[in-house]
Amino acid sequence: MNHEERLLAGFRDVYNKLVWLNKSKMENSLSGYKPAEVHCLEFIGKNNEANVTKLAEAFYMTRSAMSKMTKKLTEKGVIESYQKPENKKEIYFRLTEKGREVDQIHTRLHQEFQERDKPVFDSITRQELKGMLKFVDRYNQHLDKEMNKQKTKSKNE
Repeated sequence: MNHEERLLAGFRDVYNKLVWLNKSKMENSLSGYKPAEVHCLEFIGKNNEANVTKLAEAFYMTRSAMSKMTKKLTEKGVIESYQKPENKKEIYFRLTEKGREVDQIHTRLHQEFQERDKPVFDSITRQELKGMLKFVDRYNQHLDKEMNKQKTKSKNE
Protein backbone atom coordinates (compact mmCIF):
# COMPACT_ATOMS: atom_id res chain seq x y z
CA MET A 1 0.00 0.00 0.00
CA ASN A 2 1.49 3.35 -1.00
CA HIS A 3 1.40 6.53 1.10
CA GLU A 4 -1.70 7.94 -0.58
CA GLU A 5 -3.63 4.70 -0.04
CA ARG A 6 -2.48 4.54 3.58
CA LEU A 7 -3.60 8.12 4.15
CA LEU A 8 -7.06 7.56 2.64
CA ALA A 9 -7.42 4.29 4.56
CA GLY A 10 -6.40 6.17 7.69
CA PHE A 11 -9.10 8.81 7.07
CA ARG A 12 -11.69 6.04 6.68
CA ASP A 13 -10.51 4.29 9.83
CA VAL A 14 -10.59 7.51 11.88
CA TYR A 15 -14.06 8.35 10.58
CA ASN A 16 -15.42 4.85 11.23
CA LYS A 17 -13.95 4.78 14.74
CA LEU A 18 -15.42 8.19 15.56
CA VAL A 19 -18.82 7.03 14.35
CA TRP A 20 -18.56 3.87 16.43
CA LEU A 21 -17.39 5.69 19.57
CA ASN A 22 -20.00 8.45 19.32
CA LYS A 23 -22.94 6.40 18.05
CA SER A 24 -24.48 5.06 21.25
CA LYS A 25 -24.26 8.37 23.10
CA MET A 26 -25.70 10.24 20.11
CA GLU A 27 -28.52 7.71 19.67
CA ASN A 28 -29.39 7.74 23.38
CA SER A 29 -29.31 11.52 23.69
CA LEU A 30 -30.97 12.24 20.34
CA SER A 31 -33.36 9.32 20.00
CA GLY A 32 -35.98 9.84 17.34
CA TYR A 33 -33.59 11.80 15.12
CA LYS A 34 -31.37 10.52 12.34
CA PRO A 35 -27.82 11.95 12.13
CA ALA A 36 -28.67 13.82 8.91
CA GLU A 37 -31.67 15.43 10.62
CA VAL A 38 -29.55 16.59 13.55
CA HIS A 39 -26.94 18.05 11.21
CA CYS A 40 -29.70 19.76 9.24
CA LEU A 41 -30.89 21.38 12.49
CA GLU A 42 -27.31 22.47 13.19
CA PHE A 43 -27.06 24.08 9.74
CA ILE A 44 -30.39 25.88 10.11
CA GLY A 45 -29.37 27.12 13.55
CA LYS A 46 -26.08 28.52 12.26
CA ASN A 47 -27.27 29.96 8.95
CA ASN A 48 -29.81 32.72 8.52
CA GLU A 49 -32.23 32.33 5.66
CA ALA A 50 -31.70 28.59 5.27
CA ASN A 51 -33.88 27.30 2.45
CA VAL A 52 -34.18 23.97 0.63
CA THR A 53 -31.62 24.98 -2.01
CA LYS A 54 -28.96 26.02 0.52
CA LEU A 55 -29.58 22.90 2.62
CA ALA A 56 -29.43 20.59 -0.41
CA GLU A 57 -26.14 22.13 -1.52
CA ALA A 58 -24.63 21.93 1.97
CA PHE A 59 -25.51 18.24 2.34
CA TYR A 60 -24.91 17.20 -1.30
CA MET A 61 -28.52 16.09 -1.63
CA THR A 62 -31.21 16.77 -4.19
CA ARG A 63 -33.72 19.50 -3.43
CA SER A 64 -36.43 16.84 -3.49
CA ALA A 65 -34.69 14.76 -0.81
CA MET A 66 -34.10 17.86 1.29
CA SER A 67 -37.76 18.88 0.94
CA LYS A 68 -38.73 15.50 2.38
CA MET A 69 -36.35 15.96 5.29
CA THR A 70 -37.55 19.47 6.09
CA LYS A 71 -41.13 18.22 5.96
CA LYS A 72 -40.27 15.52 8.53
CA LEU A 73 -38.48 18.03 10.73
CA THR A 74 -41.48 20.37 10.53
CA GLU A 75 -43.78 17.49 11.51
CA LYS A 76 -41.50 16.72 14.47
CA GLY A 77 -41.87 20.34 15.54
CA VAL A 78 -38.17 21.20 15.46
CA ILE A 79 -38.23 23.64 12.54
CA GLU A 80 -40.79 26.01 11.12
CA SER A 81 -41.01 27.67 7.75
CA TYR A 82 -41.42 31.36 7.12
CA GLN A 83 -41.44 33.85 4.29
CA LYS A 84 -40.18 37.39 4.09
CA PRO A 85 -42.78 40.08 3.52
CA GLU A 86 -40.90 41.31 0.45
CA ASN A 87 -40.44 37.80 -1.03
CA LYS A 88 -43.48 35.54 -0.82
CA LYS A 89 -41.95 33.07 -3.26
CA GLU A 90 -39.05 31.78 -1.17
CA ILE A 91 -39.57 29.59 1.91
CA TYR A 92 -36.99 29.70 4.70
CA PHE A 93 -36.54 27.63 7.84
CA ARG A 94 -35.69 28.42 11.44
CA LEU A 95 -35.44 26.34 14.57
CA THR A 96 -38.32 26.16 17.00
CA GLU A 97 -37.67 26.09 20.75
CA LYS A 98 -37.70 22.30 20.57
CA GLY A 99 -35.25 22.45 17.65
CA ARG A 100 -32.90 24.70 19.62
CA GLU A 101 -32.98 22.18 22.49
CA VAL A 102 -32.05 19.31 20.16
CA ASP A 103 -29.28 21.43 18.63
CA GLN A 104 -27.94 22.29 22.10
CA ILE A 105 -27.81 18.60 23.04
CA HIS A 106 -25.91 17.91 19.82
CA THR A 107 -23.49 20.78 20.52
CA ARG A 108 -22.85 19.54 24.08
CA LEU A 109 -22.12 16.04 22.79
CA HIS A 110 -19.61 17.40 20.28
CA GLN A 111 -17.93 19.40 23.03
CA GLU A 112 -17.74 16.24 25.13
CA PHE A 113 -16.19 14.32 22.23
CA GLN A 114 -13.68 17.12 21.61
CA GLU A 115 -12.71 17.03 25.29
CA ARG A 116 -12.24 13.25 25.06
CA ASP A 117 -9.96 13.67 22.04
CA LYS A 118 -8.11 16.76 23.33
CA PRO A 119 -4.99 14.82 24.42
CA VAL A 120 -4.28 13.90 20.79
CA PHE A 121 -4.60 17.50 19.60
CA ASP A 122 -2.52 18.72 22.53
CA SER A 123 0.24 16.32 21.52
CA ILE A 124 0.81 17.76 18.04
CA THR A 125 2.60 20.96 17.22
CA ARG A 126 0.91 24.00 15.75
CA GLN A 127 2.99 23.48 12.61
CA GLU A 128 1.80 19.86 12.25
CA LEU A 129 -1.80 20.98 12.64
CA LYS A 130 -1.32 23.76 10.06
CA GLY A 131 0.12 21.21 7.62
CA MET A 132 -2.83 18.86 8.09
CA LEU A 133 -5.32 21.69 7.68
CA LYS A 134 -3.56 22.84 4.53
CA PHE A 135 -3.77 19.34 3.10
CA VAL A 136 -7.46 18.94 4.01
CA ASP A 137 -8.28 22.32 2.44
CA ARG A 138 -6.36 21.44 -0.73
CA TYR A 139 -8.00 18.01 -0.98
CA ASN A 140 -11.46 19.53 -0.42
CA GLN A 141 -10.83 22.04 -3.21
CA HIS A 142 -9.78 19.21 -5.51
CA LEU A 143 -12.91 17.21 -4.68
CA ASP A 144 -15.10 20.30 -5.24
CA LYS A 145 -13.61 20.67 -8.73
CA GLU A 146 -14.20 16.99 -9.48
CA MET A 147 -17.81 17.25 -8.26
CA ASN A 148 -18.38 20.30 -10.46
CA LYS A 149 -16.98 18.40 -13.46
CA GLN A 150 -19.45 15.57 -12.82
CA LYS A 151 -22.35 17.99 -12.39
CA THR A 152 -21.46 19.69 -15.66
CA LYS A 153 -21.08 16.34 -17.41
CA SER A 154 -24.49 15.18 -16.10
CA LYS A 155 -26.19 18.36 -17.32
CA ASN A 156 -24.72 17.92 -20.80
CA GLU A 157 -25.81 14.30 -21.15
